Amino acid sequence: MDRLSPLDAAFLEIEDEDPASSMAIASVAIAEGPAPAQEEFQAAVLARLAAIPRHRQKVRPVPFDLGPPAWVDDPAFDAPAHFGRMAVPAPHDETALAGLVALLMGERLERDRPLWELWVLEGLADGRWAILSKVHHALADGLAATRLQTILFGDAPAEPRPAEEVPDPGAGRLLRDAAGALLRLPWDQARLAAGALLHPNRLARRVSDAARGLAALTSALLPVSPTPLTGPLGRDRRYTTAAVPLADVKVIAAAFGVTVNDVLLAAVAGGFRELLLHRGETPAADSVRSLVPVSVRTGTALDNEVSLLLPLLPVDLADPAQRLLRVRDRLGRLKAGKEADAGAILTATAAHEPFAPVAWAIRAAAHLPQRNIAAVTTNVRGPADPLFALGRRILEIYPYVPIALRVRVGVAMLSYAGQVTFGITSDADAVPETDVLAKAIEREVESLLEAM
Repeated sequence: MDRLSPLDAAFLEIEDEDPASSMAIASVAIAEGPAPAQEEFQAAVLARLAAIPRHRQKVRPVPFDLGPPAWVDDPAFDAPAHFGRMAVPAPHDETALAGLVALLMGERLERDRPLWELWVLEGLADGRWAILSKVHHALADGLAATRLQTILFGDAPAEPRPAEEVPDPGAGRLLRDAAGALLRLPWDQARLAAGALLHPNRLARRVSDAARGLAALTSALLPVSPTPLTGPLGRDRRYTTAAVPLADVKVIAAAFGVTVNDVLLAAVAGGFRELLLHRGETPAADSVRSLVPVSVRTGTALDNEVSLLLPLLPVDLADPAQRLLRVRDRLGRLKAGKEADAGAILTATAAHEPFAPVAWAIRAAAHLPQRNIAAVTTNVRGPADPLFALGRRILEIYPYVPIALRVRVGVAMLSYAGQVTFGITSDADAVPETDVLAKAIEREVESLLEAM
């Protein structure tokens, strides 16, 4: 039986314990017109989904948490129930589309059927239309959802994995057992034990890296300064988009000797600084710690294969260039400290522990008033070549990331066909000014171009 990993199951547990959350991710693809008939669209999508068994499977819980939930075939699978169609309200622009997306994403996916929906949103200006692809986070992470887009609307092959990311199959079990033993030690003993394992072979280095990363994670979980970015969530969401040319981001990265991801995260940092100033807040050095997912994907299946970094965003710095260099330095230190390695080890170890304690721990954590993380910021590289929906070119794709656990703002980034798009999700009552954040992100990229 195909069971959910602890990370997959965690998204279901969070949704169960947080009545204000809907843990679905999504993409909004804007296409050239005219919109196809619903029957035509449905038939074309189902023909391509036939190669993915998960689209006909639902989640079956195991009583008393004696094991993780399982994916099982839905004997009553009703394909039309997974498709919807709505008209974008007046004035039929991107703002109206974003409002409709926020409304649809606020509704939870029903657990008694496969966890996905596809919506045709027609009536955009200039004859355009949009496709909302909605998938529960228990089913896929951002990268897996993006690959699903290429299955539905393109023929792009899966990207090959870099050689250094391929796990050593002979050392896998030994690594897991050693890491599990380290996780059960106090931090000081874990570091000493890892040091004793330092031997010039790959396994010892990976175990040592895990211990170093766990120590880094503990130091990253200090409370941030109170701001309106954290607190209890309401049920309503606000969704706003922004976009910048990918070529501009690459030029900035080359000029400053940083990565594309550094530039994008620095732009988001500048946006959060502007948002806090707009709210009358003082952007302190410890105001915004962001959860930054890091892919550790080893295959092309639909699931979650991510770890995390937890950098403090330099919202206290007024100069955009200084913010960019500070982001580069902080991400570099976190990567050198193996923070992402530690997260991967934690989830891998949890997969081999009894599920009940893992589930109980997730539920307990969902009720704790966490004050460590103020935002979630995720970046996914999408298709470089244009995609097509029934012969209509997809012009833009905007990502959507859910928020939960007192985190009131999430920023998702996606590159597609020469453009980087931003999808900003917020608690509609607590942080309604997402347009301030969106415009500030776009201005930040312009400021960095001028600072070269």
